[in-house]
Amino acid sequence: MTMRRWSFPTAILFGEGAAREVGREAKARGLAKVLVVTDGGVRKAGLVDPITAALDEAGVGHAVFDGVAGNPVEAQVDAGHAAYRDAAADGLVALGGGSAMDVAKVVALRVNHDRPLADYDDAKGGDALVTGPVPPILAIPTTAGTGSEVGRSGVVTLASTGRKTVIFSPKLLPALAILDPVVTRGLPAFITAATGYDALTHALEAYVAKGDHPMADGIALEAIRLVHGALRRAVSHPDDLGARGDMLKAAMMGAVAFQKGLGACHSLAHPLSSVSGLHHGLANALCLPEVVRFNGQDPATAGRYAEAAKCLGAPASLEGCIEALVTLRADIGLPAGLAAAGVSESDQERLADEAFLDACHQLNPRPCTRGDLAALYRASW
Repeated sequence: MTMRRWSFPTAILFGEGAAREVGREAKARGLAKVLVVTDGGVRKAGLVDPITAALDEAGVGHAVFDGVAGNPVEAQVDAGHAAYRDAAADGLVALGGGSAMDVAKVVALRVNHDRPLADYDDAKGGDALVTGPVPPILAIPTTAGTGSEVGRSGVVTLASTGRKTVIFSPKLLPALAILDPVVTRGLPAFITAATGYDALTHALEAYVAKGDHPMADGIALEAIRLVHGALRRAVSHPDDLGARGDMLKAAMMGAVAFQKGLGACHSLAHPLSSVSGLHHGLANALCLPEVVRFNGQDPATAGRYAEAAKCLGAPASLEGCIEALVTLRADIGLPAGLAAAGVSESDQERLADEAFLDACHQLNPRPCTRGDLAALYRASW
């Protein structure tokens, strides 16, 4: 596989073995010591040692913080910030899925910004408060889903509200994304499936989101096409580095596309993680078909879904798109609804309240009331 460099706008290093370049890339950016932010599962899988070895080889000092777990919470950011300070680090390497990258970004923010994290909430215009320098982040995804390696935000559940909160600033954009299919080869089938469906959701929601962004639209459609061609293979043949590489591309492209915006599916999914403990990608997979059906009542949006259906190998229609989404979900082994995923019916009212407070649905192509979001949960049960 040929190694290539892209910039859109993040600098991207892609190819088999690309992760071995992390030390040279850190040194080239003038970093003397980095904090590697990861989770215990990534460390147990043996993915941290090659990174620290590459840093050693380049003469870059390092410390490791592996306190990321599940959906990130504020306490993990606090612990990561303490580790960064204790290590006297001057940069970060985020190694893991979206959670590790979210924590790394908010730790980076914390280095020179000491207001309560709630003040930086993107829904309240908190990005205007990100005025100081932010140390550079090198991001190495071990999953192909969130695309956080090319994103400008970190998502964390705040202690003061109990809600998933988006903290956004262009200063949080990683200095380099390193996409290495080898790093994702050992990913379990469920995580491959759930994160891959997350990438698909990003692309599809971005494509139909409000606004005019032709570059994002084109990238979104190509990301959908890549998911269609690669996700089933990545789940069923985990050593297929071609499929793994295509999924890394799709995840990265989905995140580039959603600078245009997301939609109601993400507003539904965020509380399913913070309230019900679902994996974010699974939460999206359980809600997306019904969100498409809801949005498709608008003829212009239905036409967009018809275009997306062609990228999914389905007939060019709204129903073709919905059927393709349902079929893909089943083919990669994900459950068919919230009940099958173990979500308690007693959570429905709280979920609807939290979903309505989530900002993502503000760019949904069809306006959503709290009642609409409650109905979408029920339809997804």
